[in-house]
Amino acid sequence: MPMFVDTSPPGQCIFCRLAAREIPSATVYEDKLTIAFMDLGQVNPGHVLVAVKRHAATLFDLTEDEAGAVMKTAQKVATAVRETFDPPGLTLLQANGKEGDQTVFHFHMHVVPRHGDDGIALSWPRKDPPFETLQAYAERVRTGLARLAPAGR
Repeated sequence: MPMFVDTSPPGQCIFCRLAAREIPSATVYEDKLTIAFMDLGQVNPGHVLVAVKRHAATLFDLTEDEAGAVMKTAQKVATAVRETFDPPGLTLLQANGKEGDQTVFHFHMHVVPRHGDDGIALSWPRKDPPFETLQAYAERVRTGLARLAPAGR
């Protein structure tokens, strides 16, 4: 991820200010819950950010409705970007927390048109744990999901 430093004063969020129309943006779409605008960094032409309007720092701070709205908006925008810029590929990218490479702490998703040799690297070392380890991880996640599920659901 390119490094971007939000220079907004403490207590002010650049994306909240953008959604409130306090600062200009090249907005491409908005609805009740989301706003989509051109990324200032434009790694490739058509690079758009989709953000929730309400301040929510990470994925974990979204409501289910906001999470669904972001994906619907991202799909609409991605389709328009494909039709307009005709990239051979497209990446959706969403980061949470400093260690997840999040640089603006307001939930947003990148819609990035992709081209060969565009300088974007999304790779990591494979660790290939044994199947038994994967089964144990799956059980832990299932247990976590069971704790989150409302009664009777």
